[in-house]
Amino acid sequence: MADPVLRSNFEPGTTRWAVRRAQWLAMGIAEEDFDKPKIAIVNSSSKLSVCYAHLDDVARQVEKAIRAAGGVPFEIRTVAPSDFVTSAGKQGRYLMPTRDLLVNDVEVQVEGAELDGMILLASCDKTTPGQLMACARLNIPALILPCGYQLGGECGGRHVDIEEVYKAVGTVKAGRMTLIELEDMTRHAIKGPGVCAGLATANTMQCMAEALGMALPHSAPIRAGGPRLAEQADKAGAKIVELVNKNLRPRDILTPAAFRNAVTVAVAMGGSVNCVRHLIATSIEAECAVDVLAEFERAADVDQLTLVRPNGPHRIEDLDAAGGCAGVMRQLRARLDLSVLTVTGATLEANLAEVPQPDEAFIRPASNPFRREPGLIVIRGNLAPEGAVVKLSAVPEAVRRFVGVARVFEDENEAIAGLQDGTVRAGDVIVLRMMGAKGGPGTVFAASFMAALVGAGLGDTVAVVTDGELSGLNSGITIGQVMPEAAEGGPLAVVRNGDMVEIDLTRRVLAFDVTDDELAARLAAFVPPVLDLKPGWLSMYRQLVQPMSQGAVLGERRRPGVHK
Repeated sequence: MADPVLRSNFEPGTTRWAVRRAQWLAMGIAEEDFDKPKIAIVNSSSKLSVCYAHLDDVARQVEKAIRAAGGVPFEIRTVAPSDFVTSAGKQGRYLMPTRDLLVNDVEVQVEGAELDGMILLASCDKTTPGQLMACARLNIPALILPCGYQLGGECGGRHVDIEEVYKAVGTVKAGRMTLIELEDMTRHAIKGPGVCAGLATANTMQCMAEALGMALPHSAPIRAGGPRLAEQADKAGAKIVELVNKNLRPRDILTPAAFRNAVTVAVAMGGSVNCVRHLIATSIEAECAVDVLAEFERAADVDQLTLVRPNGPHRIEDLDAAGGCAGVMRQLRARLDLSVLTVTGATLEANLAEVPQPDEAFIRPASNPFRREPGLIVIRGNLAPEGAVVKLSAVPEAVRRFVGVARVFEDENEAIAGLQDGTVRAGDVIVLRMMGAKGGPGTVFAASFMAALVGAGLGDTVAVVTDGELSGLNSGITIGQVMPEAAEGGPLAVVRNGDMVEIDLTRRVLAFDVTDDELAARLAAFVPPVLDLKPGWLSMYRQLVQPMSQGAVLGERRRPGVHK
């Protein structure tokens, strides 16, 4: 094979060639390396969060592998959002915007330097989708390296992890646990680096990277700091040089069929509710002619093959040991398009031929699922004409229809206070609104109220409908990503205290009891709130962010065959 034409090899004698040569010689880069493939290692390392604590070690290992394969590695750093740390400021408003900040960060550094390929070290909730979006946008040879989950510990004779801590806040507020007990749980809940245990957004999106074909087989879920992650880092470092030499690019992989495959896997696993918006955003960045929301609706006949917390009793390490995402895809072979290309350079069919039979105690065959219903669904109605997303796998099985009285809050802290003082009662439908991407701006945390509700023992008897930010760890009767959001003039904006709200998960309906004429009158009278925003990132984000039905990407886009 002839040597590839590398865009990073500038014409000798030009200004770009001369100044780069001087810079790199001063850094100790050997002259014989100047013509080799130049690979970015995109590292979101941070000392703020345990999610990222191990990434520098992973980056060093990937560097060695790239060098051994004949490439030259360049580590670059990006923003590192943590859903449990950088959610503290402005009620989590910075979380969603950091996804898109990361996309642009990667573009500036990789495109600005005209590097030839990139490996992206995936960790907490917003990094993996942001990295997938960057791969799709830049369309240079790239692959995602999922960097794994943390382990929980033991406290009071039982297993505890971050999910238990999250729910226990509500248990304390309800007087069913002492603050001292919660404090002790925090000492034992996390044992080692990595993302939250459980099938929350981080582990879901790492699995989605593999399901899309953008991560190597057996990449997710994977234990952070474990020997298998070290093996994957070595493989990824060698593979990215091969991808550059073959000029295999993300848009060769991110096809409509690949997105359909990922949706099928997400539904079968009961992945995070947030994967819907992130897959939409990735498809938009790829300029791919696929309607992801419609694909989720078409996948309504896909049954649940796993029961990983918060969906059931199994832990993320059980899924890992049983075969992981690759094992799930093997069980779903009859439902997947096996002709799609992946970052291995081979088709999904060829990859799955190498995957052993998974442990069916944790990954059931499609003929014998754990539950004969999808793990994720889209519902519609006069409260969500463009759809809303439900993690059906985390809703109590006994609750498939819920009718209750609306109780409206536009601040999560007020809702939590209502939980403490008895304002929130069994039978209510709590509406948390003005918390969407534009209304926040940046989706405001609604996840803590839901966790507190479950911890207070009301997860089976109080429903939550929101346009705010949910966690993949949330369980209970939760309706998220209501579209259009309230700040855009969606019907959620005009729900009133006392309105009757119907949630029918079997019929896929979310509606409130007003006539069409009454709804039209309320919407005509609605005046969006005026936000007094200081100049800064959130102000800029609000000006640029698109509707959630378009993945909340920044700036108007057109997709062939999907949106005009």
